[in-house]
Formats: sequence, structure tokens, C-alpha cells
Amino acid sequence: MARLDAGDHAISLRGLARAAGVSAMAPYRHFADKAALMEAVAEEGFAILRADLIAADRAEGAAALLAQGRAYIAFARQRPGLFRLMFAGPISATKPLPGGDNAFTVLADRVKSLRGDAGSAGAVAAWGIVHGLAMLILDGRLAPDDGAADAALSLFVADLVGDAAAAPDARPG
Repeated sequence: MARLDAGDHAISLRGLARAAGVSAMAPYRHFADKAALMEAVAEEGFAILRADLIAADRAEGAAALLAQGRAYIAFARQRPGLFRLMFAGPISATKPLPGGDNAFTVLADRVKSLRGDAGSAGAVAAWGIVHGLAMLILDGRLAPDDGAADAALSLFVADLVGDAAAAPDARPG
């Protein structure tokens, strides 16, 4: 994972074996090919993201959703290569989509607690907001530390729960 975040996108099984100090064939005992290895790495990334969201969800109500959004963006900033890998390629069982016990479910459960039956659409909207903000930051289109992303996230959460008075001014800098 560290190699991904360091910008190494030309990872090979032989290169990983060399870096790990094992024979060139050792990785093939565990992974059929590079795609299988990358899928396993993505699965681990989603497990870490899920744990981060669960930790953030310890707050109450809308504050928990805001904390989850901040945790999602922080995860992307701290592990950009892993984050991009997790969302690259075709959808598989490890992707954070509705159903199952995954990162998306943590978010969806919090939104449902705030919105009731309307939680399903709200969860997709929340995921779209945090993922979009994370990508804008990673792609250098939004400054990570100027407060705009956090203000936009706060505005979204306030609107989702119907608390317009709590919504900050979301205009950048």
C-alpha cells in the first residue's frame, strides 16, 4: 500500500517479491495474477476505510455524518494511491455499494438514522459529496486546507438534516 501512495503505479508481482525478499514465484502461491493482488489490496483499503468511518460514527446524529465525511476525505488524502486503486476498474463485491457489511453501509446506516425511509437516496448523495470532494482535493482542483471542502460538507449535512441555520457559507476563500 505504501508503494501505491508513493506513486508507484507500475507494481509487479516480481517487484513486490523482490522488495519483500522472497522468491519471484512466492506471490503466485497466494495470487493468480497482478489483478488478484490489486483486488486484495483494494479489499484491505475498504476494510481500513470502514474502520475509519466506524470510529468517526461514534459522534451523535448529524455530527457523526459530518465526522464520517471528514474521515473519508482524510483517508483519501493520507492514502491517495490506495484510494484511487479502490475505485478503479470494474465494480466487484469489495466496492462500497449498497448491501453487505462495508464502508458504504456505515455511511448509509447513519444517513438512514437521520432521514428514515429517504436514507437510501441520501446515502448515495452523501457518498457522492464526500467522494467528489476527495477527488477534487486529490486532483489539485480544491485546496485541501482552505476550509472550502469542510464548509461544503457542513452545508450538505445541514441541508440533509434540515438545519439551514447550521449551514456555513460554503464559498471558497
